[in-house]
Amino acid sequence: MRLPRRPRTHPKPRPWRRRAGSRNPKRLPRISGLVRLRLDIAYDGTDFAGWAAQAGQRTVAGVLDDALTTVFRTPVRLRAAGRTDAGVHAAGQVAHVDVPADAVPNAYSRTAPSGDPEFRALVRRLGRFLPADVRVLEIARAPAGFDARFSALRRHYVYRLSTAVYGVVPQQARFITAWPRDLDIDAMAVASRGLLGLHDFAAFCRRREGATTIRELQRLDWTRAGDLVTARVSADAFCWSMVRSLVGALLAVGEHRRNPDWCVEMLTATSRSSDFAAAPPQGLTLVQVDYPPADQLAARTLITRDLRSS
Repeated sequence: MRLPRRPRTHPKPRPWRRRAGSRNPKRLPRISGLVRLRLDIAYDGTDFAGWAAQAGQRTVAGVLDDALTTVFRTPVRLRAAGRTDAGVHAAGQVAHVDVPADAVPNAYSRTAPSGDPEFRALVRRLGRFLPADVRVLEIARAPAGFDARFSALRRHYVYRLSTAVYGVVPQQARFITAWPRDLDIDAMAVASRGLLGLHDFAAFCRRREGATTIRELQRLDWTRAGDLVTARVSADAFCWSMVRSLVGALLAVGEHRRNPDWCVEMLTATSRSSDFAAAPPQGLTLVQVDYPPADQLAARTLITRDLRSS
């Protein structure tokens, strides 16, 4: 004789809890907070189509965004202090990225030695993910109010040329422009001094819709060491192709094709001048970006975002 079945009892459902190690994006609640990280970056710009991400082009930002997205397992996008042109290099580029708070632990290494800086393991991992022509040198949590672009006080560039009769030795050819004619450095220095200060540099900038061309040029000087000619250029900000255009105009002065006053006269122009060519990109390197103390970052951002008109 078959006994009747006892009714099956089910335990009371428990609220769902995240299991350790679970990564199902459909089930995990997303923490809404973002963590801003500062990245210090260097790259050889020869084989990049500039900094800014572009469809179908190999760019510095595109390569870095892909690597960071892989490491953090969530889409992220970098913002830089300056968007360098195709072929331009950087030894001191600065960028920031906003990462969801719950994705930050993905950057940690379980095998990292105790006492390691927080993101040292991430810097090491990126060294394996990234191609040889771009490196992330350092990563840190950004202080409150930090914005890689708008918090910056100034950017520093170096432009290098060689007037050697043979051009540039192969080991330096990607970073120094070969210049086949001699240059009058004294005449270039005189012309450079006349460009310093707050001016409208429209004659030296490629046009961007809605962007101002008013900048404060704080440094522009020249030195020579044998065949190597070096320009050091600093400003609160630079408009599109401004450094290469300044150098190109001053090379015309250095070759005595123009007099030193000509550069100053161009400050009255309202659009890009066609009287000179921008210097080639390979000689240009972004070497440093300056920021104010942490308690002044937010105030600096407000000043920078205020569009200049005079």
